[in-house]
Amino acid sequence: MVAGRLLKQFMRNGRKLRNRSLMKIQQSKGKLVKHFGEEFILDLHNCDKSTFTRKSIRKYLIKLCDLIGMDRESLFWWDYYNSPIEYAKAPKHLKGTSAVQFIKTSNITIHTLDELRYVYVNIFSCKPFCAQIAANFTREYFKGTVVKSRILKRI
Repeated sequence: MVAGRLLKQFMRNGRKLRNRSLMKIQQSKGKLVKHFGEEFILDLHNCDKSTFTRKSIRKYLIKLCDLIGMDRESLFWWDYYNSPIEYAKAPKHLKGTSAVQFIKTSNITIHTLDELRYVYVNIFSCKPFCAQIAANFTREYFKGTVVKSRILKRI
């Protein structure tokens, strides 16, 4: 199973990551700058929109947090779940589901666009995690194509 293989990979890489402090001192324009965390941004297209349900997204967030070693807290949703009339009137870029999964070290957000078959994921954490594991799992889970990814150091 993909999740099991990725978890083993994280356990190997995670030990290395945990042994390094994220509060690294970096040189920036001659000044020393501490960085306190990272934000991983991932855009996928051509996804399987049958995975865009609350049930499926909840399952994705649980598995993702397990794979990258994050402790889940509250989960919040925004969508047209109880408003089919509003959903019908909404423009394409608003038709989807948004969720914020709080984690002990910050949050994970996901936005799906049903008609466009896009998924956008942001993972922000002060705790180290393997972005490649998150990207591979997300791509396989939503059966999409990664069109953009980026890691930002938060200072």
